[in-house]
Parts: sequence; C-alpha cells; structure tokens
Amino acid sequence: MPRNETTVTFGCRCGEVRGMVVRAAPASVNRVICYCDDCQAFAHWLDRADLLDDHGGSDIVQLAPAAMSFTKGEEKIGGVRLTSRGLHRYYATCCNTPVGNMVSPTIPFVGVMAAVFRTDGQDPDAVFRPPIGAIKGEFAVGETPPGSRGISLWLMARAIAKVLKWRLSGWTWPHPFFDRASDKSRFVMTTVSPAERERLRLLSGSRR
Repeated sequence: MPRNETTVTFGCRCGEVRGMVVRAAPASVNRVICYCDDCQAFAHWLDRADLLDDHGGSDIVQLAPAAMSFTKGEEKIGGVRLTSRGLHRYYATCCNTPVGNMVSPTIPFVGVMAAVFRTDGQDPDAVFRPPIGAIKGEFAVGETPPGSRGISLWLMARAIAKVLKWRLSGWTWPHPFFDRASDKSRFVMTTVSPAERERLRLLSGSRR
C-alpha cells in the first residue's frame, strides 16, 4: 500500500449518516465529472441540484466497495433506480444527500459524490487530487465543457483496470450496499416511473 494512502471520513449534509473510506489516495480511485442526464436527473429527484456544477456535472470519486463502510445512520439509507436496469443509487433519506451509486457487485466500484468528503473540513482535492477528466458533456447545461463529449477511451481503460484490480484482489467484499450471501441490495430500492424519469431528464442541459 502506498505510504500516502490514508483513511478519510464522509457524511451527509445533516450528519445523520456517516462513514469512512480507507486506502484514500489518488492512485486508489478514479475521480471524474459526469454530465449525463441520469446523474442530473438523480440530483433533481433528490432536490439537490446544489451538488451539480454550473454545467450540471456531478463530481464523482470511484472507489473499491470494500474500501467504504458506514459508521452511523445505515437505517436512514434509501435507494432508487431511474429504470429497472439502471444504476443502484443510494442516498441519505434524512437530508437527500447521495452516498453512492453502482451497477452491481459483479462490477465492483462505488461512485461517491466528492462533496460528501468535505465532512470535518476535509478537502477532496487534497485527498484525491482534482478530477482527471469528464464524460457525457453532450448533456451539459450550456456549452459542452472542452474534452467532455462522450466517454474518453483513456478514462474507460483506467476505470476497467481499476475494476479488474479490485475484483481480483478481493476488494468487492464486504460491500457497503450489497449482501454477500444473497447478492441483493441491503437497502430498500424503489424505481421511478418512466414518466417521472422523463420529467427529470427534461431538466438536464441537453433537454432544456
């Protein structure tokens, strides 16, 4: 483990849900800005557009599931999917703060909004360094940020390499959101209706 890896805390806006991430270092994560309409839709569903940047981007830290754990407030965590096969998106029900998103344990990564790491005065840039790239800029609010259109092959290759490493090195389990025995979500999931998803996506940059 690199010497600069450390443990950082995270928490929701009101402090009722808290947790920690071990092996926190730039080399141990991916950090990207995602402008996709579903990430924007999720923020609007939570009524937390304040977490999006000026172009509608979500600042996401992608990390190994086993590196993340909750220390308080698990009973206040809820989950939602924007489609029946969409990402599992989790949030603190007490204040609608997003706390993680992922496909399933089969693809071992958790995407966490960088904002939650500002708990206790921490600076995400100091821990993880600034985002290394951006994706899906065609959905951005206003002009497409330079270099963000589509998905960068370099960013994709880096993400795949991280996921393979985490899977082969056993950093899928314990998973903060899934039960190992059943391979099912530990928290109640709901799915928004197609009409509601479309209404939310209309708020994204490409639809305005």
